[in-house]
Amino acid sequence: MHGPAPAGWLLVALCAATGAYCLLRMRSPVEEQRRTAGGEALMGFGMAAMAVPAAVVTPPHWAWLACTAVFGVAALRALPSARSDPHHLHHLMGTVAMVYMAAVMTAAPATTQAHHVHGGTGVPVLTGMLLLYFTGYVLRSGARLLPVAVAPGPAARTVGWGDRPELSQACRLSMGIAMLAMLVTL
Repeated sequence: MHGPAPAGWLLVALCAATGAYCLLRMRSPVEEQRRTAGGEALMGFGMAAMAVPAAVVTPPHWAWLACTAVFGVAALRALPSARSDPHHLHHLMGTVAMVYMAAVMTAAPATTQAHHVHGGTGVPVLTGMLLLYFTGYVLRSGARLLPVAVAPGPAARTVGWGDRPELSQACRLSMGIAMLAMLVTL
């Protein structure tokens, strides 16, 4: 993506760390959590690869085509379950955003990839819609992480650190913020 190199490297580190945590979550005994964690790991590592600063490494044209294909397949796999589950709908939106960003980078001439993809034309409509969606998602996810008072009750079963819902929610929040940063620099 485009933007200052230090910010790009921070984005790479954040997305790679999130992807690594999601890989660890795949060891959960809960089938649905393993499947969700696998999709989120793919998103984390894919975002890390796409966030490498363009001033440092300019990927070849075929790399953007590969990203478009991989995330296109991921979007098609998320499509059937997106109707019944809001989290799967978000996963579908994330994969569609990745397909869109990779397609934009595929269509951009090599000379403009190191500068700006969209010249003085303003923000394209799809980019604006994705920015609005991910801004709402980040605000909602951040609000869900706020502590709430809980009345004392019977002790809940101890869960492993990979099965803690607040950690997986924090990872989703960080990937949402990273997606916003990537869309802004597109």
